[in-house]
Amino acid sequence: MSARPVLCAVDISTPHRDDTVLHRAAKLAGMEGMPLDVVTVLPDYGMSVVGGYFDKTHHEKAVAEAKKRLNDLVIAVLGEDVNKTVRHLVLTGTAYDEILRVAKADDAALIVIGAHKPDFKDYLLGPNAARVVRHADCSVYVVR
Repeated sequence: MSARPVLCAVDISTPHRDDTVLHRAAKLAGMEGMPLDVVTVLPDYGMSVVGGYFDKTHHEKAVAEAKKRLNDLVIAVLGEDVNKTVRHLVLTGTAYDEILRVAKADDAALIVIGAHKPDFKDYLLGPNAARVVRHADCSVYVVR
């Protein structure tokens, strides 16, 4: 049986905002000898009224660009050698739903996520981080 992964959720739409999150996840995975999975989630415009305004290849192009950005981010923050050992995941949907889904499917030992730009209504956690914390089946480490 392989080791349960550490799942690190990052937002590639704001370059290097999640550098600290990625560093922390890699450190925690390394301390326990666990694999590191890095995930980013694209919005699913195809399921909404907005989806009709995009051509049929838009989603494939967006996924390809997201994969490149995710790969580039991991290389820039953790280095080429570490990047070769990381599993990169680009998912489509609602961020917290997809993070929870893949964590459960892969039996993640830990989810590492950032708490970004909280509004007063979010009580110091962003809405995605708050939902992941409340609904995850595994431990969640929130990086501020």
